[in-house]
Amino acid sequence: MTGYGGISILVAKRLPYKGFVGSALSRARARASGAAIARMASTGTGGYDFELKIAMEAVTLACGLTKSVQRKLLENETQSKTDNSPVTIADYGSQAVVSWALERQLPAGTFSMIAEEDSEDLRKEDGKAMLQRITELVNSIPSKDALLSSEDVLCAIDRGKAEGGAQGRHWVLDPIDGTKGFLRGEQYAIALALLDQGSVVLGVLGCPNLPLSGLSDDGSSPVGCLFTAVRGAGTTLHPIDGSLQPRKVRVSDLSDPALAAFCESYESAHSKHDLTSGIAKMLGVTASPIRMDSQAKYGAMARGDAAIYLRFPHKGYREKIWDHAAGSIVVEEAGGVVVDAAGRALDFSKGRYLDLDTGIIATNPSLLTAVLTAVETCVGSKSFL
Repeated sequence: MTGYGGISILVAKRLPYKGFVGSALSRARARASGAAIARMASTGTGGYDFELKIAMEAVTLACGLTKSVQRKLLENETQSKTDNSPVTIADYGSQAVVSWALERQLPAGTFSMIAEEDSEDLRKEDGKAMLQRITELVNSIPSKDALLSSEDVLCAIDRGKAEGGAQGRHWVLDPIDGTKGFLRGEQYAIALALLDQGSVVLGVLGCPNLPLSGLSDDGSSPVGCLFTAVRGAGTTLHPIDGSLQPRKVRVSDLSDPALAAFCESYESAHSKHDLTSGIAKMLGVTASPIRMDSQAKYGAMARGDAAIYLRFPHKGYREKIWDHAAGSIVVEEAGGVVVDAAGRALDFSKGRYLDLDTGIIATNPSLLTAVLTAVETCVGSKSFL
């Protein structure tokens, strides 16, 4: 496995790691990344310094795992969930690693996590081969003195069954947001957030394939972005490999919607492209939509690659909190707003689902009124029902 090895050097101070398998160059880059994590965690982060540090470590580990799998993905490492959406060993492996990395650093009995995957299919007879592959994958990260058994992996995955709510602290994880993008070798994200008394207070968004220089990159710049946000402390962009210094990012300050770029889901099955096209037309937007998978869209929004993000799922779909928790705080702490189609803030205190009006909008404060007006007009039109 090609390593994000320097993160293991940082984690080794707290965990019994000996490091990843990887080149001297990857280890040197990871040492820089570990230093970046330490710098970020030592700054003002609203009282969540430790939580931010372990969240960054966990997501960076998962980025290394998933990036390695994406390069070597085999057809027999993909199966279907009951809803027919694809799931790979990387989804399960990512969830197991993040769960394990967080729980072992938190006080006993305090870890609660709401996550997408569960182990039901892996516990069946025909899931044993995949479970073995996942266990091998997870154990390619820690050293042999921290080996996990298959049952350890199953238990780590199943720690994501918490219901959440308005009381206590709950971690919220999408181990691979944008699985179809992952399978195509394109954009995906590892999205981790922390709920405290029902409010998102921290978010870490790992986007291993997102160019550091922006979506207009010609392919010459490094890829791999880690966005971090803590309520009241802003949003920071970190190179996953530590090759550059972290920097604060801000949303676009455009006030003329005609000049705005907007992004939406790559898959038309995930969002109504005809509706978003109508909204863009009403706003006077002339640029073609930026279509990409996953909460990487929130990261792109946070640094100004696009000024509007529109998501309008098809009738009957219920939004899950792990699809928006980390991304929403990344945009909001970068100066943006994330609301439902009625202009209301997203409410993450109701459990595993978001009960909201029609769709989700992310933009900057200057464009919000115009976007909401266009949304109201187009959603009310019979042609989009």
